[in-house]
Amino acid sequence: MTTTSEPREAGSAPAFERIRYTTEDDGTIGRITLARPERRNAQDYQMLHEIDRAFALAAQDDRVRVVILDADGPHFSSGHDVSGGPLEVHNFCVSHVGGFDQPGVLGHMSAEEEYYLGMCWRWRNFPKPTIAQVHGKVIAGGLMLVWPMDLIIASDDATFSDPTVAFGVNGHEYFVHAWEFGPRKAKEMLFRSAALTAAECRDLGMVNHVVARDDLPGFTLGIAREIAGRPVMGTKLAKSAVNQSLDAQGQWTALQAAFGLHHVGHAHARVLHGIPVDPSGLDVIRRLSR
Repeated sequence: MTTTSEPREAGSAPAFERIRYTTEDDGTIGRITLARPERRNAQDYQMLHEIDRAFALAAQDDRVRVVILDADGPHFSSGHDVSGGPLEVHNFCVSHVGGFDQPGVLGHMSAEEEYYLGMCWRWRNFPKPTIAQVHGKVIAGGLMLVWPMDLIIASDDATFSDPTVAFGVNGHEYFVHAWEFGPRKAKEMLFRSAALTAAECRDLGMVNHVVARDDLPGFTLGIAREIAGRPVMGTKLAKSAVNQSLDAQGQWTALQAAFGLHHVGHAHARVLHGIPVDPSGLDVIRRLSR
């Protein structure tokens, strides 16, 4: 296994602090590991940017044929951590969205367009096969890391939830719920803030395989090795063909529409509560995060 560090010059950005990026099997498999277990891998802007940089490294390395996304600690991810505030986005911006200091909803919406919707869509369209290796809890923003991946392999103790309706919004920002669960199960999960088990998600088609937690790393690596043995051109074309089928169904248009509704919810909460979310949802989120 090789740990990859980015070259650094004086005044350059620091090396990875929130994740690890490694390669294995003679460089054919890249691995991005969420490495913030003390915060249950809650995602601040720095972590999201580091994940994006790691994907860029893997994309530009012709040896890498498959990328696995996994996590340290007891849970895959407890979701977003925005405790640093929206100004942190300036330090890590990678697109041309801009407008993060604009007053009102515009600044908040711009930051989320950059870091949540924008990054998820880039990872969804990453040119090589990707596998999410998932254990423990996956809450809200955690789903936004899992769903852009091509395959999801989960331990039998994994659970998946998006309880953000309790905050007065329609759901998290990468709103592909109807594609992942089907419309009725998506509505039930959102309305009830209910967590679904790995087995339920497999039955719904969201998860590819469910295995014992101790078997998860080896099983996932075996799948990755099998895929890495296929022609690069074939896997690239197959991924593009499936993604374009979803594009033809209007997935990107639906995502943008749902993102706008998400920010209607934020604006409504600001009028009623003076903050972007309904505070009554905190107890729901804390209960699911335990």
